[in-house]
Amino acid sequence: MNASLAKPVVAEFIGTFALVFVGIGATHHLGGVPGGLLGIALAHGLTIAVMVSATAAISGGHLNPAVTFGLLIGGKVDFPTTVAYWIAQCAGGTVAAIAAGNLIATGDAKAADIIIAGTPALGKGVGPLAGIGIEAVLTFFLVFVVYGTAVDSRAPKMGGLAIGLTVALDILFGGPLTGGAMNVARWLGPALAANHFTNASVYLAGPLLGGAAAGYVYGHFLIKPDET
Repeated sequence: MNASLAKPVVAEFIGTFALVFVGIGATHHLGGVPGGLLGIALAHGLTIAVMVSATAAISGGHLNPAVTFGLLIGGKVDFPTTVAYWIAQCAGGTVAAIAAGNLIATGDAKAADIIIAGTPALGKGVGPLAGIGIEAVLTFFLVFVVYGTAVDSRAPKMGGLAIGLTVALDILFGGPLTGGAMNVARWLGPALAANHFTNASVYLAGPLLGGAAAGYVYGHFLIKPDET
């Protein structure tokens, strides 16, 4: 790996670790609580807000393979950086899932069961094609906001706040339908940790399609002309 990528890769690992670790914990504690969806959405959104802000100056604060892919499609990162970030993000998600499952497990609550429960999954009656579409649309919103608030030089300097809020609002809509992943690493990390790969196409294709679409639309049509 290029030495210049060492620090960004570490930042991407840590930021994605935080998202998955907090996400599994919040899902475990709040999943059966009335109004728990709001708490789960805020847990993910706040984690993204603070971690994007903390890592933005080091790696750009992607913390999501779909965001990185959207920036690749828009010409903002190169392919070697994309691959390095993907590896770091998925590794961070996997280690976080293992850590969260084992640290939370008590009594009859087994680590593997906690991890599986914290892995985004389709809601009752939601088919794989609908799931792909929902994940694609939600991820489009997310990557569009990344471009509009963090990439475009005209963007207001809001740190990760707008990006975190987008994650929260997407989960409020998509949580009961697909788990509101919007992030390959948010699904793949726990899936690898628990060896549980149900509906993999939804969580691989959906976010990447949405990220690519947003990267193409904003990166090639809406971005400031001298940044294309």
